[in-house]
Amino acid sequence: MQFHSAYADADELAKATKDAGFENWYQLFGSKNNWDNPDCPQIWPWVYKRVPPDLPVVAERNPYYWKVDEAGNQLPYIDSVQFDVVENADLLNLKAVAGEIDMQFRHILWNNYPIFIENAEQGDYRVMRWTLAEGSNATIMLNHNHLDPEMRKLIETKDFRIALSLGMNRSDIAELAYIGFGEGRNAALIPQCPYFKEEHARLYADLDLEKANQLLDDLGLTERDGDGFRLRPDGRTLTLTIEYAQIFGPWRDVVQMVSDQWKEIGIRGMPKEEDRSLLIQRGQAKERDAGIWTLDRCFTPFAHPYWWLPTPGGYGWGEDYGNWYESRGKSGEEPPAEVKLSYDLYDRIKAVPSEEERAVLGEQFFDNFAENVWILGTVGLLPHVGVVKNNLRNVPEEAISDVLQDTPGNTMVEQYFWKQS
Repeated sequence: MQFHSAYADADELAKATKDAGFENWYQLFGSKNNWDNPDCPQIWPWVYKRVPPDLPVVAERNPYYWKVDEAGNQLPYIDSVQFDVVENADLLNLKAVAGEIDMQFRHILWNNYPIFIENAEQGDYRVMRWTLAEGSNATIMLNHNHLDPEMRKLIETKDFRIALSLGMNRSDIAELAYIGFGEGRNAALIPQCPYFKEEHARLYADLDLEKANQLLDDLGLTERDGDGFRLRPDGRTLTLTIEYAQIFGPWRDVVQMVSDQWKEIGIRGMPKEEDRSLLIQRGQAKERDAGIWTLDRCFTPFAHPYWWLPTPGGYGWGEDYGNWYESRGKSGEEPPAEVKLSYDLYDRIKAVPSEEERAVLGEQFFDNFAENVWILGTVGLLPHVGVVKNNLRNVPEEAISDVLQDTPGNTMVEQYFWKQS
């Protein structure tokens, strides 16, 4: 209350705001009512005692946590949790292989799986495989609001998108980039989701170079340059630059493979690796041809349909359409009818009172998404590989892992415990 304008003395609040380096009281309020303020009372299992930039980050058990076990013991069982911060995912994986981490799933890489198995006994850990709620790990987010009119016209053309999808050998990508994990599929939900349809995952997902080339020919893209790449209507080589940050998967390998595969249909794919902040900045500015991100949120998609609808923020596929929807038409750009249909269905889904009605509308929503192939999936249904120390117990062998489930928060972390030898 002492940081809120409805309750605090105006002069005292103004001084506190200025002293903290903020311009408005609500900025100060937000900084105080935040996870990284150790003085803010919380009802979480652990509360933070050391926060960034001080490292390591330390959280200690909360004496006011509200849960007990069946025997009446107050939870959590573990007294403290320490989070080390390392420079990059490679270093994190090296520490995990060496047994220097008690538990880690985020940024544990599939291509290191054999190394983890080989070193598990020496490192005194077990390797676990939770279910990722990712319909596709490396997903090609085509820019439907491209600033280049010629490129935009192509991306807005459904047959062009279908051709790109048919020109990808997803089985090879799964075998080589993901060392045999996962399944080549298009952008679709995971089977555990009640709205899942197998035909959505398979639609335009199988390699068909003959059909892909025919679709591109039918679009009038028949002229070629000296290297065999198709020419755009304005005479320039048809090039799709795929931008990515090397973060949540073997995206460097995936993008290179896709670029090589598209040569067979006359499309020049150009990999471009960059920092995550630049990737998002260029997405917000609508400067990318395509970007790579994960198609997560595939277990409870309507809790936050970030990929299924054009959403502003620089990650997705229709920045201006998302601004139009969120501003109720005051900014951005009005989308085409098939995109507006998805927005309309989503608004109705949020309002219906029964699961039966929601199921009917949900089926229409994902039918529309799959048929329009606005974005391109590559490989999904991957396990979330993690390492867990052998004496850290009550960590479930199976779990759905996703940002919307706050994983591992959905696995009753307050009941994890250290088994004494």
